[in-house]
Amino acid sequence: MASPQDKIRNFAIIAHIDHGKSTLADRLLQVTGTVSAREMREQYLDKMDIERERGITIKAQTAAMQWKGHTLDLIDTPGHVDFGYEVSRALAACEGVLLVVDAVQGVEAQTLANVYLAIEHDLAILPVVNKIDLPGADPLRAMQQLEENVGLETRDCQMVSAKTGQGIEELLDAIVAIIPPPAGDREAALQALIFDAWFDSYVGVIVLVRVKSGVLRKGDRIRLMATGAFYDVLKLGVFSPEAVERPELAAGEVGFIVANIKTLADAKVGDTVTHDKHPASEPLAGFKEVKPMVFSGIFPTDSADYGELREALEKLQLNDCSFTWEPETSDALGFGFRCGFLGLLHMEVIHDRLEREYNLDLITTAPSVVYDVVKADGDRITIQSPSKLPPLQHVAAIEEPIAKVTLHAPESYLGNLFKLCEERRGRQTNFAYAGPGRVILTYEIPYAEVVFDFFDRLKSVSQGYASMDYEILAGRPATS
Repeated sequence: MASPQDKIRNFAIIAHIDHGKSTLADRLLQVTGTVSAREMREQYLDKMDIERERGITIKAQTAAMQWKGHTLDLIDTPGHVDFGYEVSRALAACEGVLLVVDAVQGVEAQTLANVYLAIEHDLAILPVVNKIDLPGADPLRAMQQLEENVGLETRDCQMVSAKTGQGIEELLDAIVAIIPPPAGDREAALQALIFDAWFDSYVGVIVLVRVKSGVLRKGDRIRLMATGAFYDVLKLGVFSPEAVERPELAAGEVGFIVANIKTLADAKVGDTVTHDKHPASEPLAGFKEVKPMVFSGIFPTDSADYGELREALEKLQLNDCSFTWEPETSDALGFGFRCGFLGLLHMEVIHDRLEREYNLDLITTAPSVVYDVVKADGDRITIQSPSKLPPLQHVAAIEEPIAKVTLHAPESYLGNLFKLCEERRGRQTNFAYAGPGRVILTYEIPYAEVVFDFFDRLKSVSQGYASMDYEILAGRPATS
């Protein structure tokens, strides 16, 4: 049966990459007894081999835990900027977040970006300082940075070591005390937000929903409001963290639906699920469409594998709707596909998954970004590759995407950062101190200059201490 609403807490964990988010999720699963010591393994919620090898989270995962009579629904989110889309979708299903900060590294660029996302969604934010067991830990400095840079109250800040388990029980109590229970009328018409969906070869599309109002039961006939398609619910339940079937999901709960949906195009992320007979009067606000920012060609080394590559891309897109592809022909490489990704790491991950999961041998062309071309007759076109550029006599202007890049670094590396950003045609827009000895620099840099090896060069010139975050601004006329 569904839990009473006041006994439910829906929360996500957000953090800069490598601040111990996946380890904290492991420890929460262990301390609540959701996963037994025998079944436990590191990065439990990171299901893909590539996530475990790289030590990063790529797909948001959910897990329902029981703690002192409460159901805690955890949504573990990625930390890397390329997967910010996954984070924003996960936050739409929550009432609060744990903001994890490394006690050694302090507040970093992506920490701020994730906080702004949480504020945008009007969520309760519970600060957590992790890795307090390390010799270089300075939790008081981390708390001070949270107050000064982020503007968060830290009186409820939790001190934990996800590695040793110190402070985890107190953190669970704080989640119950500080994160509000979900709102939503269980007697109203059904409205459930689809915040993730993926394809399973045995049961078809598995849809992850947050029920905002009403009750959904097994056997109900549902309608997807954006597409108008209707289906019968064959199975529903929660991930705890393995799938556990339930007879119903009620307002406030997060769970999955299996309804014999054949293609992911029918179950769009951001769509609203309602009953077919008594539908809701209006759909829930969805998500903004995600736009790919880095484009690259993917070609099979053996042209006979073209059909298999096409099939692999179709299947992979079912599990990751944030990349795009279309057929492309190259004089040198033959038939392949032009693919759009959210960033360089996203491109690497897709390439690795295609090779591993579908046993393909691939060639990837150098990444390029999308440009807007204003033609002499006033028409505006978007091009993803130089070969698509119209003859120059027909071109009035070329606009390139600009990235607003925020850098956090120790003050001693300032000179190196100025030099790097200026080499990349950057224009400084802001400079601030983030506390004693740390600076925040904001630059506008052409995205093409960020895409290639900017991050590697940044780590190199700062001996690994600088961190970055970026967002894409509107294009401006290109300069050489």
